[in-house]
Amino acid sequence: MKMLTRLFCLAMCMPAQQAAMAVPPFPLAGTWSLVAADKIMPDGSRQHDYGEAPSGLLMIDTDGRYMLQIYQQGRPHFTGGEKKTGTRQEFEAAVLGASTHMGTLSMDEMTHTLSFHIASAAFSNWEGTRQERRYELKGDELSYRVPVRPDGQIPVSVWRRVH
Repeated sequence: MKMLTRLFCLAMCMPAQQAAMAVPPFPLAGTWSLVAADKIMPDGSRQHDYGEAPSGLLMIDTDGRYMLQIYQQGRPHFTGGEKKTGTRQEFEAAVLGASTHMGTLSMDEMTHTLSFHIASAAFSNWEGTRQERRYELKGDELSYRVPVRPDGQIPVSVWRRVH
């Protein structure tokens, strides 16, 4: 009987112990829609970085894995109908009119810093890098600043949680 009581107590304690050890979901988990993709110029003015009405999606799972896409609307179509036969101008518009990368994301709530651990990116120089961004989270709106570019511009992304 003692053995049965011990087994019962052990079985009852296991779920509570497992729950106490469970990792909480990543705080930014969800689907985010792009609100703005701007840049702050060296003189302090703000301009659109991906046109008047860029589109984008940021998806983050409960473990912090993410996929991010930003596109400038109105990019020219490839006149030949095939990516392989594009012109220099078509390739340039395709590359400069999009920002996409994926990997894992971590955050430091004390310093308001996001760290993108980039596994794959359309701009291959970013692959295998870690990039930090200062962020603000106000309700369902997330904004962050990308580190300053060589020309002095600072990209700013603003996202709204949709799910």
